[in-house]
This record gives sequence, C-alpha cells and structure tokens, in this order.
Amino acid sequence: MSGLVLKLAPKERVLINGAVIENGDRRSRLSIVTPDANILRLRDAIHPQEVNTPVRRVCYIAQLVLSGDVTPADARLQLLRGIEQLSQVLTDLDSRSHLNAASEAALGGNFYNALKSMRLLLPREERLLAAGRG
Repeated sequence: MSGLVLKLAPKERVLINGAVIENGDRRSRLSIVTPDANILRLRDAIHPQEVNTPVRRVCYIAQLVLSGDVTPADARLQLLRGIEQLSQVLTDLDSRSHLNAASEAALGGNFYNALKSMRLLLPREERLLAAGRG
C-alpha cells in the first residue's frame, strides 16, 4: 500500500481536504490512500501573522492550497515565482536541492511535498537573518 502515513499524537489535529480531524486520547496512525488528498498538520501550520520572511511567504502559499483557501491554479505561479526569487539568494547546494524539489512538486501539483521541501529551508533562513542582525 502506498500513500501517506500520518502518526498523530494524542489530541493532535490535522486538516484533510478542508476538514479538521482531531485524534483521540492515544497515539494513532492513519494511512491516507487517496493520492491527491490535501493534508496539513495544524501544529505545522504557519499563521498569517507569522508570514514575515521570504521562505515563510512561499510556505504559506503552498499551505493555502492545502487548506483549500486558494486553488492550485491560482497558487502555482505565485509559488514558482517565490521559489525562483529565493534561488537567487539561497545559492548553496543544499538549498538548491530543496528549492528544486519544491519547484518540481509544485509543477506536478503536489503542494504537500512543495511545502515539505520549503519547510526544510526555515532553519537556514532563520540563521541567515540572525547573522544579518548580529
């Protein structure tokens, strides 16, 4: 069986195709077998007031598709533009790898994987911004 496996902590919430699902009192495991399901762990969600850096903005665009607030067609170009702009600044091999993976995922309509790849850049962005302030 292929697909996504979600391991949920007690009381953890996840958004699946626009519906908020809350786990019970014990850890559980869900297998998502629908290939195009939109899934977002609410603990990983970026809130609008937290969209204050370039990487967070790109993550937020992908997240809006997963939450059902924006159509994939409306978000794809914006997401790809944001990735392209970041690729002008984040030029190291590791960052390029994550940006390429996010771009390919977005082009393929897989916004979950695009978000997953972009989230890997958040710690790097945080370090770069902290170094710029210091």
